Amino acid sequence: MIDRRNFNKALGLGAGAAALSLTGLQGVSDAAPVPGRSGKAPAVPAVTPGSHTTFPPLKQVEAGLLNVGYAELGPAHGPVVLCLHGWPYDIHSYVDVAPLLADLGYRVIVPYLRGHGTTRFLSPRTVRNGQQSAIALDVIALLDALRIDRAVVAGFDWGSRTGDILAALWPARVKALVSVSGYLITNREAQLEPISAAAEHTWWYQYYFATERGRKAMEDRKLRRDLTRLVWQLVSPTWKFDDATFERTAAAFDNPDYAAIVIHNYRWRLSLAEGERRYDRYEERLARKPVITVPTITLDPALDPFTAPGDGSSYRAMFTGAYEHRMLAGVGHNLPQEAPTAFAQAVVDVDHF
Repeated sequence: MIDRRNFNKALGLGAGAAALSLTGLQGVSDAAPVPGRSGKAPAVPAVTPGSHTTFPPLKQVEAGLLNVGYAELGPAHGPVVLCLHGWPYDIHSYVDVAPLLADLGYRVIVPYLRGHGTTRFLSPRTVRNGQQSAIALDVIALLDALRIDRAVVAGFDWGSRTGDILAALWPARVKALVSVSGYLITNREAQLEPISAAAEHTWWYQYYFATERGRKAMEDRKLRRDLTRLVWQLVSPTWKFDDATFERTAAAFDNPDYAAIVIHNYRWRLSLAEGERRYDRYEERLARKPVITVPTITLDPALDPFTAPGDGSSYRAMFTGAYEHRMLAGVGHNLPQEAPTAFAQAVVDVDHF
């Protein structure tokens, strides 16, 4: 796993961010009781991962630059939970989580991010931009289109980063946050500096995507499937997914803008691709490492090679509101699909902070 010094360096966090630590073990936090709870959170019924394989028929809505495809479960007037997927994944990371939350009365929205699944750009002239603030603004536009004022936001990987940005820049829209791997807002200046060889090795595909070979691989359907399946195996070493599970998600990678969005996202992080001026003001604010004040639960999968040691200590100082940290044993990178009950419980718990 990435050592703490290199993890802080990669994210651009200073020494103060590593000074505080809360310790969790197998999904149970050892933190002191958090003030401000509004009643006791209900227990989420246990579900076997893989119990569900499909969503109800997907919906589409025009939102900002996109026509967004999304799954929706639960009562129309229930409190909203927005679940955001990562790469190389799709909405099926929440195929077990969403019914659990819907059964508890939540309105669950699970959108395809730009370049994925049935989400499409409205104009062929729009830049196929994968930078972090562009994706976050897509989500704000989606909330506006659905007339949702506030939501509990939960995510992993790209979804964690997007949720962190929403909570940092638009806290009035985020009732509470569940963020796998903690504070993931990209600091491009820090990304220019090398980290340990072991940590660099973990990011192999990021450097592959910086080459034309990598771009061509993402544009080739077979090579794209081979690469993304390998990533699944490497970052979730104990997850025994079957061919059907992978293929349900890999279908989302056939989006015509998928390769362009993924390649730009990773090249932009390394300052190998430019962003758009329309997002400069947001990126300038994010570069200052804004703290997150909304109630938050952070989750670290113990078997994820991107999980930093120190049980959340490397990013603890970036969360200044009500907070808990939980480490989940035996779980890899795709936490909501590998451990849906624990993920759903975190959503319900943070909603009761």
